[in-house]
Amino acid sequence: MGILDDVLSANDRHAAGFGDRTSPAHPPTAGFAILTCMDARLDPVKYAGLSEGDAHVIRNAGGRASDDAIRSLVISYKLLGTKEWFVIHHTDCGMETFDDATMRRLLNSSLDTSHADENGWHDHGASPGSAEGDYIDWLTIDDHTRTVTSDVKRIREHPLVPARIPIYGFVYDVKTGRLNEVPEATAVGKAG
Repeated sequence: MGILDDVLSANDRHAAGFGDRTSPAHPPTAGFAILTCMDARLDPVKYAGLSEGDAHVIRNAGGRASDDAIRSLVISYKLLGTKEWFVIHHTDCGMETFDDATMRRLLNSSLDTSHADENGWHDHGASPGSAEGDYIDWLTIDDHTRTVTSDVKRIREHPLVPARIPIYGFVYDVKTGRLNEVPEATAVGKAG
């Protein structure tokens, strides 16, 4: 059985006990949103004590304040009433293992999956590459305090984000399960 079959089987089990949910979408009951990384080790439901329907969880590589993440946050408050936001990066993030130049070099080499070892990232692919990656800011992470603070600042200063929404900055420790506040980020994100 392949991955597709596994996912569809799991969905069949989920749907069998799903019940009637014909009502329209509702705002998150806890009234907040989390922007965090797509890393499979992170489970915001567990680390933030959430239940289904409590909060919006927006995920991308690194949990960065990209244009699309901000778009989602704006929709979260404007149409669904969230009142507080969390930006949560994490330790041991894959976005710490490369920079823009590395990603561009790998993509120029081939579109096959690259591999890392103690000497960094390497591409051994046979497919042709593409220079399109040269035009993307990959939003890598070199220092969590700086990047969390930068992301909170970017969101705070965005013209579509009202000053009344507090934005908190944290780094989740993947070894301890703890959310560690980044005071500089939370200070920048203070509601005004």
